[in-house]
Amino acid sequence: MHEFIDSSDDVLALAVSGKITGSDLDAIMTRLDSAMARHEKVHMFVETRTIDGIELSGLPAYTARAMPLFGKLNRFGRVAIVADQAWIRLASRLESAILPFISYRVFEPDQRAEALAWVDPAKTQSGA
Repeated sequence: MHEFIDSSDDVLALAVSGKITGSDLDAIMTRLDSAMARHEKVHMFVETRTIDGIELSGLPAYTARAMPLFGKLNRFGRVAIVADQAWIRLASRLESAILPFISYRVFEPDQRAEALAWVDPAKTQSGA
C-alpha cells in the first residue's frame, strides 16, 4: 500500500507499507514521471513501514517503466529513506553507494521530521 505525502512540487514524498502491489508501483511511477516532466531535478522522500513483500505480477511493468530512469539519474536530487526495518536501511545504503552522485541519506523512524526537512526544505520554511 502507498500513500502520497503533501510536499513541494519537485518532491515525490510517499509512505509505503504492507505488501506493495503493481498498482502501487504504477501510481508511484506516474507521479515520478509527472514531476520529472515539470522539473529538472526531482527529490524523493520514501518512508517504509513494515514492508511485507512485493506483488511479483507487478514487477515486469514496473521494470519496463523504471529502466529508462537509469539514463536520467542526474535528474535526481536529494533522496531520503526512512525505514523501520534494518534490512531496508541496509539495502538503501547499498543503493546509495552504487549511486554516489545522488545526494542520498537513510534515516530511522524517529528521524522522520529531519528527513522530510532535509529533502523538502521549502515545506519546512513555509511552516508546513
